[in-house]
Amino acid sequence: MNAELIEALRLLEKERGIEAEVLFEAIEEALVSAYKREFEAKTTDNIRAEIDRDTGEMRVFLTKTVVETVEDENTEIPLDEAKSLSDDFELGDMMEFELQPQDFGRLAAQTAKNVINQKLCSAERERIQNEFSSRVGEIAAGVVQRKDRREVIVDIGRAEAVLPYNEQVRTDGYNFNQRLRFLILKVDEKKGRPIIYVSRSHPNLVRRLFEQEVPEIASGIVEIVSISREAGSRTKMAVASRDDNVDAVGSCVGQRGLRVQAVMDELMGEKIDIIEWSPDLTEFISNSLNPAKVVRVDVFEEEKVARVIVPDHQLSLAIGREGQNARLAARLTGWKIDIKSEAQFREAVESELMARFSEAAEATADAFESEESNDEADLPAE
Repeated sequence: MNAELIEALRLLEKERGIEAEVLFEAIEEALVSAYKREFEAKTTDNIRAEIDRDTGEMRVFLTKTVVETVEDENTEIPLDEAKSLSDDFELGDMMEFELQPQDFGRLAAQTAKNVINQKLCSAERERIQNEFSSRVGEIAAGVVQRKDRREVIVDIGRAEAVLPYNEQVRTDGYNFNQRLRFLILKVDEKKGRPIIYVSRSHPNLVRRLFEQEVPEIASGIVEIVSISREAGSRTKMAVASRDDNVDAVGSCVGQRGLRVQAVMDELMGEKIDIIEWSPDLTEFISNSLNPAKVVRVDVFEEEKVARVIVPDHQLSLAIGREGQNARLAARLTGWKIDIKSEAQFREAVESELMARFSEAAEATADAFESEESNDEADLPAE
């Protein structure tokens, strides 16, 4: 039995990452609590338990004070009984007795079990907090365990994580035993239990996936400046190189597109546009509307609005299906983008010129009429 106990503790240490010493201490505390429950002791200050870390042998010791008249049998022993054991004992001396744990009753055993479970839960809670709090914002590989109406439960290695409904992506499926990678969002508590929340829809999931796939990003040569994402559909990512000899976009795409394809496969086919960031705002905004070609960009600083002119046949491409391309470009750059075709721009310019011409003509006519009225007023009366 003792050998089995040692083996079980070593297995728990390996599977849950809880140190065996913590488990030994938990059982020792449980044995003390079991004695208190079995013998209705008022205190446990005079009780100690020991477990041999090699053999698993359990021993419980009870210390009693030699007294004239016993008031508490759990802490005191009469002088005559002590003398019967040894003539050397005197009043006030301390005697230590060894108890047999197997003599404890069923209730005491249940108490010991409860204490061990509490200690295990506490150790597990502390381990999860320590291990995963430092990993917030990182990627964890996981296996889908089960799915209900709102949440998906995922095994991310030595811990279970929760994928909330608003962090899910409709294209993922979340089938039993499906392997996916998740972004660790936060570690929280619910009813005294630590809960790890993960995401599949956060833009930083794309960032971390590219860091894993692209060595130039991991080393800092290529920087991901900004990301805008509509999870499950499309992502735009602006990148810049800190080395003139390194092509930022080419590094992310990879030879024959292998690197970007690996990320897209992990995201279940989500489209990814990789564009080159530029310190020139007009160039950056122009790049952000890829794959559409831009003819002209006018920036209005005060309104933080950029007017973009594209060829007539590229208008729908620049705007995208249901406005997605323009929407992602606006989030990527942080600017509101007003897209017009060349024909619309010419029409707007012509309308503006005509309006100005009309205003000038009206102003001229009003001035002429005013001058005629003044001239008539200056004529002498007949």
